[in-house]
Formats: sequence, C-alpha cells, structure tokens
Amino acid sequence: MTASRAHLTDLDLHCLIKSGDDDERATAAHKLCRAIDRADLSDPDRAAAEKILRVLAGDVSEMVRRALAVTLKSSDLLPRDVARRLARDVDSVAMPIIGCSPAFADEDLIEILRSGSSARQVAVAGRPKVSRDVADIIAAEAGELAVRTLAANDNADLSESAMGRAIQRFGASPELVAALAYRPVLPMAITEKLIGLASEAVRQHLVSRHALAPEVAIQLASFTRERATVDLIDQAGASADMAGFVATLNARKALSPSLLLRGLARGQMAFFEHGLSELAGVSHDRSWLMIHDAGPLGLKAIYDRAGLPPRLFQAFRAGVDTWRGMQAEGVMLSGERFQQRMLERFLTQRPNTGREDLTYLLERLDRTPETEMLAANAA
Repeated sequence: MTASRAHLTDLDLHCLIKSGDDDERATAAHKLCRAIDRADLSDPDRAAAEKILRVLAGDVSEMVRRALAVTLKSSDLLPRDVARRLARDVDSVAMPIIGCSPAFADEDLIEILRSGSSARQVAVAGRPKVSRDVADIIAAEAGELAVRTLAANDNADLSESAMGRAIQRFGASPELVAALAYRPVLPMAITEKLIGLASEAVRQHLVSRHALAPEVAIQLASFTRERATVDLIDQAGASADMAGFVATLNARKALSPSLLLRGLARGQMAFFEHGLSELAGVSHDRSWLMIHDAGPLGLKAIYDRAGLPPRLFQAFRAGVDTWRGMQAEGVMLSGERFQQRMLERFLTQRPNTGREDLTYLLERLDRTPETEMLAANAA
C-alpha cells in the first residue's frame, strides 16, 4: 500500500499506535482511513487494509472508532463484518454506518430494525437506497418516525402493501399522509385512501398529480366546502382507460353537455370522442370517424344521436374547428401549453355557452402553467 502510505507521516503512524491521547489517535485514524479509501489497491493490499480496519473497529477509544465510521461510512472498502460490528457500537459510531454503508445485506438491516432503537430505525429508513424487503419490515414493524422517514425517501422501494400498512398503522399522522402523498408514483388504491385523510392542500396535490378512480373523482367533485373540488376534466386527462371513465360518468349521470363542452374547450379531444361514443351508443371508431372524417354533417349527426342540446351545437362546432386548426398547424396536441392556446382560441370565437361554463373556462384560462406550478409548490 505504498500509494496510501505516501499520504501519512511517520508521526501519524506513531500517534495511531503509541499515543495515549484519543484526539491524536482519532486524527491519525481518520488520515489512515482516508488514504486507504483513496488508494488504488491490489487484492493483497485490500486484504491488508481490511485487517487494519478490523483492528481500528476494535480500538478501545470511541473517538478512533468514530473516525473510522465517519470516514468510511459510504465506502465499499469496509468489510461486511466490520460494518456489522460498528452497527452494534454506541450511537456516535453506529449511526453513520447504519445510515450509509453499502456493506450491509438486507438481513443485516432487518436485524438492526428489529433490535435497534427508534433512531437506528430512522437511519435505516433514510438510507440512500432501501430495498422492498427492508421497506416492508419498516412499514409493518418500525415506529412512526421511521415509517414517516421511509415514506419521504424517494429512493425507497415501497410496495403497495407497504404503503397500505403504513396508512393502517399511522393514518392519523398528517406528516405520514403528506409524505406518502408527495411520492412521485402512487397506486390508485393508495391515492384513494389518502384522499380521505389528507389536509386540503395535500388533497389538492393528490387530485392534480395522481389519477383517481372515476367513482372517487365524481364523489369528490360533488363536495364543495369540506373537501377540495375535483375538476373532472383534469381527471379525464389523467385516465388510462378513457372508455371506462366516461362510462362511469354516464352511469352516475355526470356525463353532461356542460362537462363535454368544458373538456373540448380545453383540448381534451379523446374525452369528447369517447363521451359522444358513450352517449350515442356507437363504437369509438365510428364516433371518431363522424367527428373528424365524415364531412360537415358527421359531427351534427352524432351530436344529435347523443341527445345533446341543439342550442350548444355551435359552441361544440367551434371547439372541434379550433382543435382541427391547431392540428393543421402542427401544434403538439397535449400538455398545459396546448390547453391554454386551445382555450384562448376557442374563447375568441365567442361561443354560445352558458354563464357557468363561460366562467369556468375563463377561470381556467387565468390559471397559466406558471400559476399552476406556483400553486402546487405552495401546497
């Protein structure tokens, strides 16, 4: 290990071996560990280095052991047996290793969880990577603070069952609910559970960032005071099963002309197509053909068959023409920017819409992508 020794003086080695001053020995241990970690070690040198680390891990001085733990907490040079030994040490030595070391196997971390203090459970839950097996144990057995830390750790592999278990145990904790709600990906069933537990700000985040089952979206859309109102148009855009979504809306008598017009004006053409298909009792393929490819009379024919009010036809006609015009211009027909441009052009045609629909569309026009982002960050 000539390369690593070059960074150490004879005084450093003397201090590590002979000095009775813990501060001096800890400083020498830190320099030695750093030099070893930075060196390009051959297999024999690595074996020799591991022997040195085992000696340091058994040093009588807590400061020396802590120097070892802090310096090599993220190093792949630390042997597993040394990491396990340090994890059983006092907190000042154990916590850096438990929270970072890649030397542990899952069974080591599970052993720490089951035999350790709350602080050690939190350290495991906050590691740079938490496997699904370890996350399952934390959700099922660890204390609330550790479960909250796990939920807030985007690098933890949480299964749907682990999330459900966490909610079952600590669903009364606003911090736990918020931590789960702000995870980048949530199963629909978990989103629905959180909706009933979350604060208004967190609930707004859930309904705007994660798709809800149609039944839940409809139920929440009918609440006004005690719950945040859900915009069914946003939920339609997030739906992976548009046909199922509109069928549920229709079964709940929520697939109204007003809702279809609002969706069309905001560029949700797929929602409009499937909505007409559902109301008219025809396939989506036929609905699409009549709306887009059957000449000027195709839209009127399927519109009438769907039973929509004659007084709104020109507004729907304006919406379809606006969408087609933007398609002809080569505009990307998705995203917030597109929706804003679609809405602007639609409203400039002065469509014959009801007052409530016009108010809604103007409010949506006022909510630019920038204001949406600010609102989301504020929530």
